[in-house]
Amino acid sequence: MRLFIFRRINKMKKPLERRFNPSCEVRTVPTESGSLITGRPIVYGSRTDLEFFDEIIEPGALDGADLTDVRFLVNHNTDMIPLARSRRNNGNSTMTLTVVPEGMNMDAVVDTENNATARELKSAIERGDLSGMSFMFSIDDEEWDDLESEHPTRHIRKIGSVVEVSAVTFPAYDATSINARSKDTLESARKAVETAQANAKRSVETDSNLLELEKAKTIILGGK
Repeated sequence: MRLFIFRRINKMKKPLERRFNPSCEVRTVPTESGSLITGRPIVYGSRTDLEFFDEIIEPGALDGADLTDVRFLVNHNTDMIPLARSRRNNGNSTMTLTVVPEGMNMDAVVDTENNATARELKSAIERGDLSGMSFMFSIDDEEWDDLESEHPTRHIRKIGSVVEVSAVTFPAYDATSINARSKDTLESARKAVETAQANAKRSVETDSNLLELEKAKTIILGGK
């Protein structure tokens, strides 16, 4: 097994990726200003099969992550008005994000009195029709195991930023199928593993070239 470590340069634009968390629990709690929707969109240490590879978000990956402006949406629909928003978790925020030993918790107060989408979401959660969460994020530090295999493993060591969390719907799949993920999610997963494999190939080629160079130097110096 060969371990490859890739650290992104902070000055480069980091690609955003989406992840679906089928194992999280979403629930609603009545409040004076609407309904409180709680959940855990990011879970540490949970192995997720992204079809092209397995992925694990390692404990501490959110340490120092940029959570300064995060929206709460439904199904990643950026055309809709956000149901809630966290601005550094300050007094103007309608959503609070808390990093805990297990990952990241979310508490969002949605306006079920004046917002029809909020009412629909509340009903779907309470009926059990909607039970998953997803998030959009960038990665600063990652490691890959078994990149030469057909199904490698990606370890996310550091998340750069989280820009959005969503309550998501999905159809039922049998146990042999992947959980329903958006086309964008699978496409970002495919690109991630292809990029990692290309980087690993370049790394191996560079090592090989350096070895050949050292051999050539040895021959030349030995002939003097």
